[in-house]
Amino acid sequence: MELDLNMLEQAIEANSKDAFVRFYNWSPKCISLGKNQPFEEFYNDLGIDIVRRPTGGRALLHDKELTYCFVSPIKRGQSIIESYKEISDALILGFKNLGIELNYSGERPKNLRYCMNISCGADVSYMGRKLIGSAQFRSRGYLLQHGSILYDLDFDLVEKIFKQKVEKNSITTLNEIVKNLSQDDLIQVLKAGFREKFEIS
Repeated sequence: MELDLNMLEQAIEANSKDAFVRFYNWSPKCISLGKNQPFEEFYNDLGIDIVRRPTGGRALLHDKELTYCFVSPIKRGQSIIESYKEISDALILGFKNLGIELNYSGERPKNLRYCMNISCGADVSYMGRKLIGSAQFRSRGYLLQHGSILYDLDFDLVEKIFKQKVEKNSITTLNEIVKNLSQDDLIQVLKAGFREKFEIS
C-alpha cells in the first residue's frame, strides 16, 4: 500500500491527466484497517498482521483475493459516489468479457465491522451478492481507490476476527461464479475494462 501512495504522490507531483491501475495479492494474509479505525479493536491472537490503509471504509481480511488500486485526477464537481461508480463500471465491463453480468450492490447497514457486510450502493455484486468491496481516498485533486475481489472466503476465520456473523447469502466469491479462472486471465479482462472506461493504455 506504500507503493499505492507513491503512485498517487507521483501523479500529483506530475500534474498527471492520466489514470493508473495496478493489481496485487497478499502474502501472508493480512487485515487492513480503514484510515480512521482504531487498531485495538482488531488486535488478534491468530497471528494475522494488521496494516492501516490510506482509504476509508471498514476493516477487511486480505487473503484469497485480487486487490486493485486505481489513481486518477478527480473530475470537476464529481462526488465520491460518482467516481466510485465509474470505477465500478470499469470492473463490470471487465467481467462482461467473461460473460459474467455484475451490477451495483444495494445499500446495506453501515454499523457493521467487516467491509464485505456493508455497501454504499456503488459496490459490485453478482445476483445481489457482494463480490467486490472498495474504498476511496482523495488528496489535492486526485483520488486513490482500493478494491478487494474475492476468489474465496474463509467465513469461520472472518467471524473470529470481526466477532460478527457474516451473512453467507449476501456475499459471493469468484470460485462460486466461475471455475478455474486464472489470475492472469482475470487481470487481462479487468485491464480491458479499465482501458475501455477510462481510455487508458
